[in-house]
Amino acid sequence: MKTLVRFVFVVVILLIAGGGLLWRSLKEPYQGFQEAKILDFPRGTSTGEMAMELETNGVIRSSWLFRILKVLSPGAALQAGEYKFDKPESTLEVFRKIARGDTFYYELVVPEGQNMFDIAESIRELKIFPAERFLQAARDPELIKDLDPLAPSLEGYLFPDTYRVNRQTTAKGLCRTMTSRFRAMWQKLNTQADAHQVVTLASLVEREAHNPDERPLVASVFHNRLSIGMKLDCDPTTVYAALLEGRYRGTIHKSDLESESKYNTYAHPGLPPGPIANPGIGSIKAALAPAETEYLYFVAKGDGSGGHTFSQSLAKHLAAVAGYRKNTRN
Repeated sequence: MKTLVRFVFVVVILLIAGGGLLWRSLKEPYQGFQEAKILDFPRGTSTGEMAMELETNGVIRSSWLFRILKVLSPGAALQAGEYKFDKPESTLEVFRKIARGDTFYYELVVPEGQNMFDIAESIRELKIFPAERFLQAARDPELIKDLDPLAPSLEGYLFPDTYRVNRQTTAKGLCRTMTSRFRAMWQKLNTQADAHQVVTLASLVEREAHNPDERPLVASVFHNRLSIGMKLDCDPTTVYAALLEGRYRGTIHKSDLESESKYNTYAHPGLPPGPIANPGIGSIKAALAPAETEYLYFVAKGDGSGGHTFSQSLAKHLAAVAGYRKNTRN
C-alpha cells in the first residue's frame, strides 16, 4: 500500500510540474520573424493548417502548443481572416487573437473633396484590389439610383470618411459601405431637397472653398449665377471633364476650357450632369442653405490664407484678380 501511495504521489507531482511547464510554454512570448507577418486564413482552414502556417512563419515556436490549446478550449471558434503579427506574442495570445477574430485592417482615408479617381489611387497604394476594379464599380450608379435617379455614377455619394478594408473587401462592397454612410448622413439632415442638385452643387463648393467659413459664400455665388442663367465658370469642372476623358495633364489648358464636355461649366450654363467630387457635410449644408448675398464672382486672394475675395460687379472682380496676380508674383 505504501508503495502505491508513493507512486500516485510521484505521478501527481510530475503532472503538476508538467502542467506548470506547459503553461509557461504557452505564455512565453516568441518572435521567429524579422519583418511583420500578415497571414490570411480563408474560411475552412483547419486548426492544424493554421498551426503549421503560424509555426512556418515564426509566429509561434511549436504548432503542437497551438493544437493543445484548441483541445483545452473546445468551445473556441478560430476565425477566418487576415491577421498581422509584428511583435513577440505567446502562443496563448496568438490563439486568443484568432479566436476573437481580431483581424487586420488597412485604413482607407477619404478626405472631403476627393473624387473617385483620387480614391482609386489610394486603393492602388494599399494593394487590396486593382484600382480599375473600384473605378468600374464607382461608375455604376445602381447603388444610389433610388435617391438620385439622374446620377451618372456614384461620384458625390462615396462619403468622405475613414474606412477599414482588407483583402477580403470587394470593390462593390466598399462602394456599398461608402454610399450607406452617405445615406445615413443625408437622413440626419431631414431634408426634402433634390439630392442630385444639392450634391452636385456641394461638390463644386467643396472643390472651391478651402476655408470652411467661406462655403456658404461660394455656394451663394453659384446659386446667384444659376438663378440668372449665368455660366458657373468653375475651374474644377474642367479638370473633372478631362479626368473622365483621360486627358488631364496636371494643369488646366486652353483646350480644357474649350472642351464640349457637359461637365465643362465654361462651355455650358447650369450645373454639370453630376457631382465632380465627394463633398463633406459642411459643403452639403452650404448647398442647402447658401448665404444671402449678391456676389457673382470670387477669386483667390493669393496671400497664402486660402481665402477668396467676393465681388458683386465685374469691375470689382477684375480689380481682385489684379490683386491676386500681384500677391502671387511677390
